Amino acid sequence: MASSQNFIFILSLLFLPSLSMPSCNTFSLSSNRLFDFCRDLPSLSSSLHWTYNAANSTLSIAFTATPASPNGWISWGINPTSTGMRGTQALLAFHRPDGSLTVETFNIAAYYPVLPLPIMFETWGLEAEYVGGEMQMFATVKLLQGMTELNQVWQVGTSVTSGVPDKHEFGPQNLNSMAKLDVVTALVSANADSTLSEKNIHGVLNAVSWGILLPIGAMIARFLKAFRPKDTSWFHLHVSCQLIGYAVGVTGWATGLSLGSKSKRVEYTTHRNLGITLFSLATLQVFGLFVRPRKEHKIRSCWNVYHHGVGYAVIIMGIINVFEGISILQPDKKWVHVYIIVICGLGLIALFLEITSWIVAGRRI
Repeated sequence: MASSQNFIFILSLLFLPSLSMPSCNTFSLSSNRLFDFCRDLPSLSSSLHWTYNAANSTLSIAFTATPASPNGWISWGINPTSTGMRGTQALLAFHRPDGSLTVETFNIAAYYPVLPLPIMFETWGLEAEYVGGEMQMFATVKLLQGMTELNQVWQVGTSVTSGVPDKHEFGPQNLNSMAKLDVVTALVSANADSTLSEKNIHGVLNAVSWGILLPIGAMIARFLKAFRPKDTSWFHLHVSCQLIGYAVGVTGWATGLSLGSKSKRVEYTTHRNLGITLFSLATLQVFGLFVRPRKEHKIRSCWNVYHHGVGYAVIIMGIINVFEGISILQPDKKWVHVYIIVICGLGLIALFLEITSWIVAGRRI
């Protein structure tokens, strides 16, 4: 679901390298440590301070971020092979059981479990401090000869169990916590979520289909039919609206399957299960059209019960799943308000037509 928030975020990524004095320059590190460069990172309210020594290929860093909880952890690392989390050579700061802070190395060969292991880069001076709710992690890393452009990955989490970080959240801020860093020119360019466009398409298609077109189609059948038009135009409008909504919804469902296959480590169980149920019931409803008995047939009343029951179930679950998707995608609030206004508008129209249809039916008696 396209949002101005995403648009502004992308613009900020385009212009971020051109900023010569980011706001982290006004931030004082503990123990009055000084570095040559600093940059505010694009997500998780974090920053990186560093000094690069070309003579011996060493990178001294200070990574600052606010843990997801007071007992949480922060992590920064270098991925020498790709831009994502898998393969990252990470440094992770967290509280020991006695309350003191420690920094451990983690070679993230898999998404979970993440275990403390030596990394491919030599490191020393690993320290961490907790100042005013913010955690600061310090280290010196021996880079490979000529390695000046890094794929950096960072993260924050809520808790640590037996020295092992528990899973972090999987919101947009967490999933976009990666960027390229040129330690010589001090350029930072974020690796925007490559699936963002597909997520937006998925959201728009499903909101329009399950969340708008199908409710409108149901209103057409219920209220235009109640006014007894001279022809069967209401039926053709109803079928057309529902078939278009179904086709658009199936397309949105297919994009959801594609997104799921690309993000195996991220599971939105409720959203997924509702989507599968919606697709199954809507498909059943479409096929039910082809076995619709004639009005005078003795089982027509049973078919009507099935048709109405499944139809209303699809509409209710569709609207619920749209809001479930909104909570996952987290678009700009104005788009949430727009959808709420549309749904409330349809509800008010339905209420008005319901009352009107009862009045008209009463006058015919």
